[in-house]
Amino acid sequence: MKYGYARVSTSDQDLEIQKNALLSAGCEVVREEKVSGTSLKGRSELTTLLEFLRNGDELVVTRIDRLARSMRDLQNIVHDLTEKGVHLSATKQSVNTKTPEGKCFLDMLGVFAEFETRLRHERQMEGIKKAKEKGVYKGRKTTIDADMIRELKESGLGASAIAKQMSIHRDSVYRLLKTVKGQ
Repeated sequence: MKYGYARVSTSDQDLEIQKNALLSAGCEVVREEKVSGTSLKGRSELTTLLEFLRNGDELVVTRIDRLARSMRDLQNIVHDLTEKGVHLSATKQSVNTKTPEGKCFLDMLGVFAEFETRLRHERQMEGIKKAKEKGVYKGRKTTIDADMIRELKESGLGASAIAKQMSIHRDSVYRLLKTVKGQ
């Protein structure tokens, strides 16, 4: 049986074109979600689909970057699919893991998807750096009460106890205390 997976990165993007392409390719079921593809975290529809697929099934996407933007994630997904006897194909690319050529093309596309993600991140960091130089970018607003952490530390509590009491990660407590010492 053919199963489709459609993904866009943000909630304001439309999935209709991908859904229609997957249905036209013969997919009986199409799972969809609006979440970033840079990680597998938070992609519940993909996780459900990957757990459900069985020997002889085919997973269809429109393009490989809809499945994964990380070469490691793509390789892990393809490995897990292969172990289950599931094939992967793409409607808009010459990808089909049933053939050596299709597998080769898949690997090349994975490399380019990851490269594109890294370039985008690099451009974002350059933009942030320029904005900081101009004094426009200040970073996100502080959500942790630094005074409270200092008070709790002065009262004798350790970092773990402070973190537990404030429902934050212990590393945040250490980072803030280190910053205070450095001033």
